[in-house]
Amino acid sequence: MIVRILGEGQVSIAEDALDELNVLDDGLMSAVDGGDETEFHAALTALLAKVREIGVPLPDEQIVPSELILPSPDASLPEVRALLTEEGLIPG
Repeated sequence: MIVRILGEGQVSIAEDALDELNVLDDGLMSAVDGGDETEFHAALTALLAKVREIGVPLPDEQIVPSELILPSPDASLPEVRALLTEEGLIPG
């Protein structure tokens, strides 16, 4: 699966990593729903850190369609709220 972090580029992530990412995504959704800025930033940071950790960066010159698009690390709570679906940022 190809994931883009806005402002950073694309990484390839194994499908079997989605369960772990969904746990972090659920925490992010909870923080957004609660409107807690501190919890929100911690949850977003944790999710993006895990994506960077398990993802294999694609070369900048290799641009392929992204299956998931995640917000930049400096995204605001309202910006992320606008991106959320019923399943969060990561379906599943």
